[in-house]
Amino acid sequence: MPVTDRDDVRPPLDSARLAALAPGLTVEVVDRTPSTNALVGERARSGAPEGLVVVTEHQTAGRGRLDRSWETPARAALTFSVLLRPTAPAAEWPWLPLLTGHALAGALRRAGFDAGVKWPNDVLLGPLKVAGILVERVETPSGPAAVVGIGLNVTTTRAELPVETATSLALEGTAPDRTDLLLAVLGALRDEYDAWQRGGADDLRASYAAACVTVGREVRVELPSGEPLTGRATGIDPGGRLLVRSSAGETAVGAGDVVHVRAG
Repeated sequence: MPVTDRDDVRPPLDSARLAALAPGLTVEVVDRTPSTNALVGERARSGAPEGLVVVTEHQTAGRGRLDRSWETPARAALTFSVLLRPTAPAAEWPWLPLLTGHALAGALRRAGFDAGVKWPNDVLLGPLKVAGILVERVETPSGPAAVVGIGLNVTTTRAELPVETATSLALEGTAPDRTDLLLAVLGALRDEYDAWQRGGADDLRASYAAACVTVGREVRVELPSGEPLTGRATGIDPGGRLLVRSSAGETAVGAGDVVHVRAG
C-alpha cells in the first residue's frame, strides 16, 4: 500500500547522537509540545542551567514576533529552543537575535545552501524565508535568562508551508539529515555566543553586516507606531539597530517588519 502518513517517511531525530554533545549543551527530544520556548522558559524558572536544548518533533502552537503562531508538521522541521544565561551587560542583549540568525545562516552556508539574514533575524534562501527566530528574556530566581527559539523548515512541502513567502531546504535543494544539521547549528550558535560573551561585539557587528542581505537594499520598514519608513539600509549600529537613510536623514530602527523593495 502507498504511504499516506508522512511520519512514516520522515525519520525521527537520533536522540542517542544528540545526547553525546560536548559539555555545555544538553539536548532533550520531545515528541510533541505546544511551544519549545514556553517549555524552556518554564525550565529556566525552575533553575535549569545554561545549555539546555529542547527540540520537538511536532510543535503545535509555536510563537513568533508580534504574537504570530503556527504549527509545524511532524518531523518536517528543526524546532527547538536553547536556554542561555548571558553574563554580557543587559544593554547588549539585543544582539542575541541577530547573533542567532547569523549563526544559523552560517551553518546553512557550510551545508551548501546560499543562506542570508534579513534584518534582524529572518534566515532566507533567495527571497524566501526558511527559518524564523524568537528570543525571549525570562526572569528567574537566579537572574534573567534568554530563551532562543529556532524553527527551520527542512522537508516541509509546498502545501505544508504557512505562507507563499516561505520555503524549506528540501524545496531549494537536498535536505540534509536533521540530526546532522541540528548538531551543526548548535555548534555554530555556541561558537558565536561564546565569542560575543568574550567581548566580540565589534567582530560580530562586522561579520553580521557583511552577511546581512538587507544592508545595501532599498527597504520599507513597518514601524511599531504604524508609520512606514522607506529608504536605503546602510548598515548596523553598535546596538544592532538597522540604519536606514531616507529623505529625512538617517534613522536607527530597533524594531519593525522589513520589506526588501528591490535588490541593492
